[in-house]
Amino acid sequence: MRSFPLITAHTGCMGHSAHSLESLCAALKLGADVYEDDIRLTRDGVPVLAHDDEVLLSSGRHGSLAEMTLEELKHASVSPILELAYVLTWIRTTGKTMNLDMKTDDALEPTYDLVRRMEMEDRVFLSGCGYERAALAQRMGSDIRKLLNVDIESFRTLSYEEAVQHACVEAKVAGCFGINVPYQAVQPKMFKNAKRYNLDVYVWTVAESEDMKRLAQWGVNSITTRDPAALIAVREEMNQAEEIMEWRPS
Repeated sequence: MRSFPLITAHTGCMGHSAHSLESLCAALKLGADVYEDDIRLTRDGVPVLAHDDEVLLSSGRHGSLAEMTLEELKHASVSPILELAYVLTWIRTTGKTMNLDMKTDDALEPTYDLVRRMEMEDRVFLSGCGYERAALAQRMGSDIRKLLNVDIESFRTLSYEEAVQHACVEAKVAGCFGINVPYQAVQPKMFKNAKRYNLDVYVWTVAESEDMKRLAQWGVNSITTRDPAALIAVREEMNQAEEIMEWRPS
């Protein structure tokens, strides 16, 4: 039976707020393999879950996450700010994996220190890394895996084959285990090059079941979605179809 891609739940899954405990719990309850969330750094050096630097404050004004301490954010932010350390304790308890989408270079070292301190090197990997950030992460150590976010501009300026080749070469040079690709840029001929370089292909962020099915049939290694329930349903449908084919008399 064909191996189905890893099911990666994007933060904000199943209609819950992004970067929330409710989103994490929904993903874990459904049985997603991987949980993805964005990582930024507070002024006092604490890795937290956040996509943007701008935060809405209870005063009605906006503040900068990078210019506020964790304690200040806890008291002033309208939305709860979750520490990465807290979320990783949930990940470790459930035996799942977390995709840390790194939003800034300065968050790399504190995140590395935290992951190593918690001895969770085998439970996380990094994404959000263009070539420069991936190379910087590699210099900090190869014990934490990472994906290369492909350079989308290269797919506009080069031929498709050249863009894929460029991404694969950069991924290998930066010590990445795979490439992270917006699903719209994926074509079947991408996989030949990825296989040649021994690279996984991870895709984001897929909403429609038909796209999920097509990408799974092509052989991607992971599909990121805000609707992991739909992706699980696609997996069950495809598994049932394969079982019927296996039992069909020749």
